[in-house]
Amino acid sequence: MPVNSELVGREFPPTPPYLVGREKVREFARAVFADASLHTDVDAARALGYADVVAPPTFAMVIQDQTLQQLLAEPDSGIELARIIHAEQRFAYTRPIVAGDELSGRLKVTGIRMMAGNAMITSEAEITDAAAEHVVTATSVLLVGSDESEDAA
Repeated sequence: MPVNSELVGREFPPTPPYLVGREKVREFARAVFADASLHTDVDAARALGYADVVAPPTFAMVIQDQTLQQLLAEPDSGIELARIIHAEQRFAYTRPIVAGDELSGRLKVTGIRMMAGNAMITSEAEITDAAAEHVVTATSVLLVGSDESEDAA
């Protein structure tokens, strides 16, 4: 089944709120080798004017992943997890993510481009806080390989 071109423009409901935990931020910072003290030390973060530890920029993927799961679960998508490669990622921040934030994401498929039988699906996850204020837009491009090998079998 090929990728459904009618996914373009499809919007998904907001994800349930995700409470950003201090230890999750610290774990993530260690995992991505973000060693600045504002990611692990509350006092260092507060000295810089933040309420708590600040998540590294790529932490937004935690919330964006929830939105992408909605896309992958669409029965008419034509997307099979085994054929996906995460091809590109961008973030546009209004403000940093801080421990204590309660974040929700809302995904929109913004484009599909076909290349040699493969589909490049671009989506944007608008991530907002509990006051519905914009925090970050996470843009992702997924490369979905063709299922030619299945056709040959």
